[in-house]
Amino acid sequence: MTPQEKILSVARETILTEAKAIANLEQLLDQNFAEAVQAVFKSRGRVIITGIGKSAVIATKIVATLNSTGTPAVFMHAADAIHGDLGTILQEDVVICISKSGNTPEIKVLVPLIKNFGNTLIAITGSTDSFLGKQADHILNAYVEKEACPNNLAPTTSTTAQLVIGDALAICLLNLRGFSSRDFAKYHPGGSLGKKLYLRVHDIADQNQKPAVGPEAAIPQVIVEISEKMLGVTAVLENGKILGIVTDGDIRRMLQKSIDISGLTAKDIMSRNPKTIEYDAMAVDAMDVLEDNKISQLLVVKNKEFYGVVHLHNLIREGII
Repeated sequence: MTPQEKILSVARETILTEAKAIANLEQLLDQNFAEAVQAVFKSRGRVIITGIGKSAVIATKIVATLNSTGTPAVFMHAADAIHGDLGTILQEDVVICISKSGNTPEIKVLVPLIKNFGNTLIAITGSTDSFLGKQADHILNAYVEKEACPNNLAPTTSTTAQLVIGDALAICLLNLRGFSSRDFAKYHPGGSLGKKLYLRVHDIADQNQKPAVGPEAAIPQVIVEISEKMLGVTAVLENGKILGIVTDGDIRRMLQKSIDISGLTAKDIMSRNPKTIEYDAMAVDAMDVLEDNKISQLLVVKNKEFYGVVHLHNLIREGII
């Protein structure tokens, strides 16, 4: 076996080991899981998630997932908790403690303190008979047969299982809350993901000029309007209503025919029934219309009247693509 083949073999074995363990988690779900989800959902407080070592790292990821899907959550390191950070826990908070063994010294010190506070305690552990498992109000079983590590020591499969249990918890809560893409956008306003979820057509159209000519406008006037407004297009309007559209492509095709343009007007070369989109539509929907019709500009309408233009380059610049 070559070195490359050996590497690929180890990688595949690691993935298969973890995949098998994750698939087995479905069999471990029981009433405890459903009750734990309900306890978090009905709580008026936050979710405090704690752990030690690699479990603490997983805890921070679960906290991030919960916060982004509508469930307020805070990370509290198990070692720091007994040195002042217990003040993080408020009366109505639910505490989730993550530990593979459930018997680490820090957990044994921390758990009785949490119980004395009267908070609901949920355990994510691979050992339901552990100290943590016996003290918890609800146990989320994250048992794995073995770690992917050949020495069965480095937390690999076990931490993956913890993370998957946390994801399952977050998605169940999302479902119970009826958390929509609009809600998601409120928590993810930055970057291209946020823009896809909240940016609307008028947000872009308002930044552009609004090229428009009347149907009797001479061709030189049409060319000037397209050039000055720098969108490669102009709407042809009559009483605020869209009659058609003239693009720079229309101008080029007209000139290629080598005809006398002195008597031509906008209505002679315009395309009738152009593609339009409502001003309050999502920007990502405008992108779909442009792609489906293989065009670069889209006229925007409000109450059936011309509102502005959205150009493909606007959407690229905003990161919609």
